[in-house]
Amino acid sequence: MRTEQPKMIYLKDYQVPDYLIDETHLTFELFEDHTLVHAQLVMRRNPDAGAGLPALVLDGQQLELLELKLDDRVLGAADYQLTDSHLTLQPTQERFVIDSSVRIHPESNTALEGLYKSSGMFCTQCEAEGFRKITYYLDRPDVMST
Repeated sequence: MRTEQPKMIYLKDYQVPDYLIDETHLTFELFEDHTLVHAQLVMRRNPDAGAGLPALVLDGQQLELLELKLDDRVLGAADYQLTDSHLTLQPTQERFVIDSSVRIHPESNTALEGLYKSSGMFCTQCEAEGFRKITYYLDRPDVMST
């Protein structure tokens, strides 16, 4: 059961995203006791967000990061910051590709957000912020991808 109160989000506080995701490629390996999610994100700097290359902050919750690559280069723990809710890294150019592999546990997901197992069937619930429980992502409604 959820005990935390929803956080109020106001339109006046809106800021365009620093980065956009042009393509998202996902591969799932489903097992009885866990699932591996491999994600490839083809990304670019948002031209409406201003100059420079700010840090990229991806949303993610209840994910076990197994591997992270930036433009085919494997990143070590010193190359990114990881918290319970975010993965932060520094892109080196305006267009780049991020590959990540994570382990999740849909069989024990009782929040019914992200990927979960119900009556032996794998199900997803990604709205409003459930996708961040599947892989690291810019999990906000104004970032669309194919």
